[in-house]
Amino acid sequence: MKYSWRIGRIFGIDIKIDSSWVIIFFLFSLVLAGSYYPRSLPGQARSLYWILGVATSLLLFASVLAHELAHSLVAIRNGEKVRNITLFILGGVAQISEEPKAPFKEFSMAVVGPLASLVLAAVFFVASTLLHGLSAPLAAAATYLAVINASLAVFNLLPGFPMDGGRVLRSIVWKLTGDLRKATRVASLSGQAFAFLLIFAGIFQILRGSFGGLWPILIGWFLHNAAVRGYEQVVVKTMLEGLRAEDLMTTEFETVQAGLKVQRLVDDYILKKKERVFLVMDGTELMGIVCLEDVKETPRTAWRSKAVADIMTPREKLESVPLNADGNSILNSLTVKDVHQIPVMDGERIAGIICRSDVLKALQLRSELGV
Repeated sequence: MKYSWRIGRIFGIDIKIDSSWVIIFFLFSLVLAGSYYPRSLPGQARSLYWILGVATSLLLFASVLAHELAHSLVAIRNGEKVRNITLFILGGVAQISEEPKAPFKEFSMAVVGPLASLVLAAVFFVASTLLHGLSAPLAAAATYLAVINASLAVFNLLPGFPMDGGRVLRSIVWKLTGDLRKATRVASLSGQAFAFLLIFAGIFQILRGSFGGLWPILIGWFLHNAAVRGYEQVVVKTMLEGLRAEDLMTTEFETVQAGLKVQRLVDDYILKKKERVFLVMDGTELMGIVCLEDVKETPRTAWRSKAVADIMTPREKLESVPLNADGNSILNSLTVKDVHQIPVMDGERIAGIICRSDVLKALQLRSELGV
């Protein structure tokens, strides 16, 4: 989900749509306007079919958003931070800063999404019943939304990680074994098995002449990758549990003065020392960080006139960690803030710096040693 746009904010959570959402929105509107509504409401104007198709697609994705909001609100109640909710080609995803810290929290966060979809299915079913004799177009729309929300709930409850049912399965195994890594492994294998079933079912449909089999293949491929990544993330978390900032940081870092001109920074430091990141110091006091990306964003015509202080990220905007910060919180800080390096502070004194590459090297060594 590289290209996305923020469309609003609900309960303090940013709502975004991924570029792929535009494709699926158009396809849903096309199928509804070209197939579902002509069958349900024969003899009506083509414009009515398209109006209903677009409106129903919007309500469908509003239902997906409600599903993800249910997850997010329970996560917030459990003390987690939700960065955003993004709608994309296969539905939606809530970006929660950390994994649940207890089986019951995992269970409650996972099960509430399908419950929200079932509630919506019931609401739309009642609406379709009430509208049956009043408005055939509205009744047809409500019927479709009732079926699709019920299907969404059932599909998500299938025991395949990272779907909600897979997370429910993980929470149960976690509670029984007390081992999050083992529980994730079980749920991940279940998810991969379910993904392969979808892929094989899609291939079978295509061999029978139905190109509708492309959808199960696409969904299966996505679920397989997500199941594998989910287990890998837990493995990484386990590896980082025993590490602290002082274990990961490097104390050999390059420093520059705030008044140094950008041209000299490029000539005498970046090119000669072959470094990408420099701490900006005033004596022993950290003023900020300047990196290659800051230079690249500065017009070359301004290199001789601008100083490092003009392009650096000042200290008050820096994400920093203390010496005793654990490996998982460090990785979380790097990913949430989308930065490549983070200073390590010993009180007011700079003790070292941690780059993403330092974390990756530590993970690689521990993996090769089986630690």
